Amino acid sequence: MHNAALAALTTTTPRFADWRYFRFEIHPDDLPRALELFREKKFHGLNLTVPHKIIAFDRIAAIDQAARPIGAVNTLLLTPAGWRGHNTDGYGLAAAIRENLGLDLAGAHVILLGAGGAARGAAVECLQRRCASLWIANRTAANLTAMLSDLAPLAAGIALRGFAPGTPPVDLPSGTLVINATSAGLRPTDDLPVDLTRLPNVAAVFDMIYNPPQTPLLARATSFGLPSANGLAMLVHQGAKALEIWTDVPAATTAPIMAAAARTALAR
Repeated sequence: MHNAALAALTTTTPRFADWRYFRFEIHPDDLPRALELFREKKFHGLNLTVPHKIIAFDRIAAIDQAARPIGAVNTLLLTPAGWRGHNTDGYGLAAAIRENLGLDLAGAHVILLGAGGAARGAAVECLQRRCASLWIANRTAANLTAMLSDLAPLAAGIALRGFAPGTPPVDLPSGTLVINATSAGLRPTDDLPVDLTRLPNVAAVFDMIYNPPQTPLLARATSFGLPSANGLAMLVHQGAKALEIWTDVPAATTAPIMAAAARTALAR
């Protein structure tokens, strides 16, 4: 995605002619030293995936204010002081939901499935954009309780509640946007992360998983005639936002190019 965007930018902006995006396999134990080496070699920026997003959080010079509540960074920018950390996942989620479902997180009643790292980033984005309410479903009560406690300072008047997926509360609001931030659906034999028939009048379903393109949850949503979307657009928009941080080129400019490249790669 990034190299396709850089190639396109080069046609109008020669300074990007020698920019390249590389993939490195780094063992988690080696990440602190790797960050030093990437800085010494003057890499302009880095993307990080799990578990590096969390490991790097306490090992870089600065953290973007919006990323602090998440406790993880997926994009690093080299500055004179060292690496500055950002998290573009929330932006990618909001942009994908707007693009694919025509919905905004602001003012929405959201049911979020999961209490892991991906769910935390999504929850922070929902609260920062002032959703109407946020209901988090997770099977492990201890993880859910800890996440709700961490998020409480961000809620500031927004209804923030948790529940077990198998026992939705009777006072769930109607017309909710359901967001799956669990890994349930990566395999066709996975159980559904939630029973949609037990949720009142669902407005739409978004699944962060993009491969396979249709998870069991999305298939069930389709069978009910519900608007639904997978996570490919989220992948694209978070990547475009990272490229904006490195290049100052607006994410909206490169997102269509990156989307086309992502679809081509997945088709292979």
